[in-house]
Amino acid sequence: MGTERKGTMMNELDYTKAQLLFFYIIILLSVDLINPVKIFVHVFPAIYPWHIAALSGACWIYTFIVNMRPLLYYASKIFFHSILSIFFNDIQIVGLSNIPAYGPVIFTSNHANQFMDGLMILCTCQRTISYLIAEKSWNRPIIGHLAWALGAVPVKRAQDNVSKGTGKVMVNSEEVCETDIIEVVGKGTKFTSEVKSGDKIRLPGTSLGIKVVSVDDDSTLSLKVETGVIDVVKSQPFPEPVSFDVLPRVDQANTYRSVLEKLSTGGTVGIFPEGGSHDRTDLLPLKVGVAIIAYSELEKDGVNVPIVPVGLNYFRAHRFRGKATVEFGSPTYIDTKTLDDYKRGGAGKRKVCNELLGRIEHSMRSVIVSVPDYETMQTIHAARRLYREDGVVQSAQDRQDMGRRFAEGYKRMLLQTKGDPPKEWKVLQDRLLAYQKELDGLGIRDYQVVGLDHEQYELGSETEGHTKVETFLYRLNVFGHIVHLVLISTLACLPSLLLNLPVGLVARKYANYKRKKALAASKVKVLGYDVVLSERVVCSIVLVPTLWVIYGLALVVFTDFDWPTLAVCFTCFPLFSYWGVHAAESGMVDVKDLRPYVMKMIPSARKRLAALPATRKALRDDLRAQIRKIGPSLGNLYFDKELNWAEITRETSRMSVAAAEEKGDAKKEK
Repeated sequence: MGTERKGTMMNELDYTKAQLLFFYIIILLSVDLINPVKIFVHVFPAIYPWHIAALSGACWIYTFIVNMRPLLYYASKIFFHSILSIFFNDIQIVGLSNIPAYGPVIFTSNHANQFMDGLMILCTCQRTISYLIAEKSWNRPIIGHLAWALGAVPVKRAQDNVSKGTGKVMVNSEEVCETDIIEVVGKGTKFTSEVKSGDKIRLPGTSLGIKVVSVDDDSTLSLKVETGVIDVVKSQPFPEPVSFDVLPRVDQANTYRSVLEKLSTGGTVGIFPEGGSHDRTDLLPLKVGVAIIAYSELEKDGVNVPIVPVGLNYFRAHRFRGKATVEFGSPTYIDTKTLDDYKRGGAGKRKVCNELLGRIEHSMRSVIVSVPDYETMQTIHAARRLYREDGVVQSAQDRQDMGRRFAEGYKRMLLQTKGDPPKEWKVLQDRLLAYQKELDGLGIRDYQVVGLDHEQYELGSETEGHTKVETFLYRLNVFGHIVHLVLISTLACLPSLLLNLPVGLVARKYANYKRKKALAASKVKVLGYDVVLSERVVCSIVLVPTLWVIYGLALVVFTDFDWPTLAVCFTCFPLFSYWGVHAAESGMVDVKDLRPYVMKMIPSARKRLAALPATRKALRDDLRAQIRKIGPSLGNLYFDKELNWAEITRETSRMSVAAAEEKGDAKKEK
């Protein structure tokens, strides 16, 4: 899979060269005897320093104009690298060896964190990537300008121009399986004026648009049966009429042309095949565009472009100073034997595109941890933490591997038991969730519970035989710890109070407003947390420099500093802001360590804390026993050390399809 590595923009040797060059220039500028400009002017008195400065300035401008796009890309990458280092505590990279060093590449990724997803891949990948970005975002101030600097390609999306249809519609769902065309009957509708052939109809509770084949009159139209359509229709309360949305047909010819031009010159393109960001725990249905692009490049230039899956796995994605793992998977390639079917068009083209899309989906699942819902995600995270050995620091690759084993194992167990897992597993899952809820209620983390086992919380109780003096001294020691940690945390947070706190408070309010707005406009978001961090970053990009300017003006007005001193102060603002973030983070670590000590002072909390180590040990023992019991039935997930995750996800998908067909046959027999 490749080795794990911290996110960097240059290798260690390049970084060392840059450092040496920087210090060498400083030495030249500091010592007149070796300053090349002053030596040249001394040798040729007719030439003045400003002559050299003007010539160098003209060369600088020419070089910048000629190489403007790559320079803007690199400058933007440096800027965003600093942004990520501020907003994320840790970014781990897995599988860099899976990225082809040369030639065209298509990167496909899950989309869980809006604008941050693209930046995360741009800053952790050595290749220059042009991302497809929604035209709606392209037209936003700041976002659009930065996207242009990064060479992004704007894409029109039907969901950005959706309109509410007049009246309601109904379908005879019993006839859906028997034909490729669905006849829709409207009630109070205006199909002829609101819907055109090629548009799509979206029914309530789903994000899937169903293509309109023909419009007969104001109350009758026909839809095409494609992948997923039958399930959508059957989910509706027909024959009761339902409301509908109209998604206008979008001509993507210009987008495809721009993308193919980049690929034909050996460039790389980044795509989010889900079509939009969301905060669900599993992938949304993939759009077929990525398959069409890959086949079009093979048809046009004869190049079988590698499609590299990228898994973006976040821990507390919407929170400041969260963690992330970026995993690059093994490339997927087109089966060149299917190109003739693609060229013929029609049903053959749809079939090969859907087959490729299915393989792309499996490859994407091989680099993420996907589960059905948030509760299952909580269970898996808790189980992974308890299952591993205490004190062992897992690499990002090992964490990903263990998380996927639990996730895929859970799915297969549900399939094997037909959705009704053993009672002991249900009880264990409830206990895991209850344990996590207790940790959240006390405000501590699982790793802190390990240390609780070595401390006494019932000091002063007669059953433990502690005297009042021992109790007093113990609680005095606890109080001393609290005072010490409060003092350290306060000192650590001081640099951020003036430079970062005002912006942080405003950005938090703004991001929450944008979250609610995005949630109201979306059919796929759960709570809208996928937009929170991105909107905080956008807000901060504007407000942080504005705050620096305000402080700079205040220094000009209310102090008698000279201009060089003011320039130094203003130049130091970015450094102080950056250092303030890391100092505040150190303070927050102390605050987290402070929590158990504060809870010790509360009698009821002391008893709850005292019970946690035993609860954790019992959970851990029962979890391991349960895994030993059901593990062998999961086959290679349990026994094999190295796994082909793309094949594992395909097998789970096949099992799921087989279970659904068996369930459908059982219903027909009834």
